[in-house]
Amino acid sequence: MSTDTVADNAFLTRFRGVFKGVLRWDQLDALWDTVRSDDKAWYVYAVGDAVPETPSSREDFVKFINEINNLLHKDHEEDYCGIVYADDFADPHFIKIFDPHNLGVSCGYSDNPPLPGWVLSTLPPADLPNAFPPPANRKRWWQKMFSGR
Repeated sequence: MSTDTVADNAFLTRFRGVFKGVLRWDQLDALWDTVRSDDKAWYVYAVGDAVPETPSSREDFVKFINEINNLLHKDHEEDYCGIVYADDFADPHFIKIFDPHNLGVSCGYSDNPPLPGWVLSTLPPADLPNAFPPPANRKRWWQKMFSGR
């Protein structure tokens, strides 16, 4: 996807926007309560899988929230959360959830941060791996590793 396309896509613009980190587990509980009780249509996107074309049903959305909450508590064995980011805690429209087993530098700043494992959005998603491919130096490293065969 070209930079022009990224700049013109509302989902990708929002994806690159400002997010607030959910630092404590009680903040995550409050965020889940907020999205469970709102009447928004939410897309549930597992990054790397097919991009959903329609919002999830309310039942599937709530099931996902419950299951991802269980997974995060089980797999992120810390006394803090720090792996969920929302655009707005009071009225969220975009939530990034990082996989506890693929954090990279999600907590800090990077020109090429890892993609989240899941995205919840009220906007139709775009294909994130296609929009933000790995840096060229990683591709060259991979190609060089097997070029001598």
